[in-house]
Amino acid sequence: MPNLTQTIAENLGKWMQKAEQLADLFAERSADIDREGRFPFDNFSDLKTAGFLSLTVPAEYGGEGLNLYEFVMLQEQLAKGDAATALSLGWHLGSLLELSENRPWDEKVFRSLCLKVVEEQVLINRAATEPATGSPTRGGMPQTTAVRKGEHWLVSGRKSFTSMAEALDYSLVTARIENTSRKGIFLIDHKLPGVEIEKSWDTISMRGTRSDDLVLNDVRAETSALVEEEGDQTNYTYPKAWLLHIPACYLGIAAAARDYAVAFAKQYRPNSLPGPIKEVPEVQRKTGEMELELYKAREILHAAARRWVGEREKRKEMGPELGAVKHIVTNCANRVVDLAMRITGARSLTRSNPLQQYYRDVRAGLHNPPMDDSVVAVLAKRAFEQE
Repeated sequence: MPNLTQTIAENLGKWMQKAEQLADLFAERSADIDREGRFPFDNFSDLKTAGFLSLTVPAEYGGEGLNLYEFVMLQEQLAKGDAATALSLGWHLGSLLELSENRPWDEKVFRSLCLKVVEEQVLINRAATEPATGSPTRGGMPQTTAVRKGEHWLVSGRKSFTSMAEALDYSLVTARIENTSRKGIFLIDHKLPGVEIEKSWDTISMRGTRSDDLVLNDVRAETSALVEEEGDQTNYTYPKAWLLHIPACYLGIAAAARDYAVAFAKQYRPNSLPGPIKEVPEVQRKTGEMELELYKAREILHAAARRWVGEREKRKEMGPELGAVKHIVTNCANRVVDLAMRITGARSLTRSNPLQQYYRDVRAGLHNPPMDDSVVAVLAKRAFEQE
């Protein structure tokens, strides 16, 4: 990986500093956002001002052109402040990164979207999940339909788990084309008539993502709105490495939980002990276990991202590895938060304590794609296919 370290340091330094400052600001708002279950518009206003929305837009179109390693590093840092904000931003930046690396669209359409992100600070996300099909990674046929009417498409359907729904400017909507087995991806402008947001998000985790339902009622889209046909392997050269933004986000939650527990153990002095609880062997053991889990998670996540950036010729083979990274990191993150709560004790369950929010939020990582069972199945299949 020649010059990779130098390149990363040059690109990442200033953005990490900004991310740390933003994370501190987001942390002050996080509890209110979670309690009220509202979208963090203030946080996204700060992200736009700081130029974060165009981080993964190619430099040729005015973006920063950050790579996968830089992306996941920033995700972890932002998530320490507010995980819902970081995860939401990750869908936007990750979608742009995947498009940048594969270039599956007509270049004029992609260029137009990139310029809108850079100049108008628009937000995009993929809208693929539906109540009847579950996660799109499992391959179900969408019930959302796109019917050709002259020079337009009429797109109708309902998408669930649409993160940032009320803040989005565009959605990449997966729909069944006519009455066929073909699945198209349509770039839908949320200003078009027939685009509605139904407030259905009522969960205990990641409340600030406002992953409400996107409802499309005969939305009349231009023919150019069909930007790609899903399943056409010529469109995508590489596996979905951009999804590493997911474990990076949950790693950030775990790091925040660790920091809280360590600070608590250093200052909490019950009158039954001669000093703070950091001197108790069991607290030291649990703290050491947190450190091991974090070390393991960071090493495997960072190594995979660096390999993706520095060994392009091996990207096509990295699908199972990327899934394994997500599985390992999100499960490590859950264990870290659990250990932090055990160190802190029953007060970690009080509503005013950030650990109870970390606990609820980190659980969501187990349900983000790819799911644990799918990862294990892929690894088993590869093992049996090897000579």
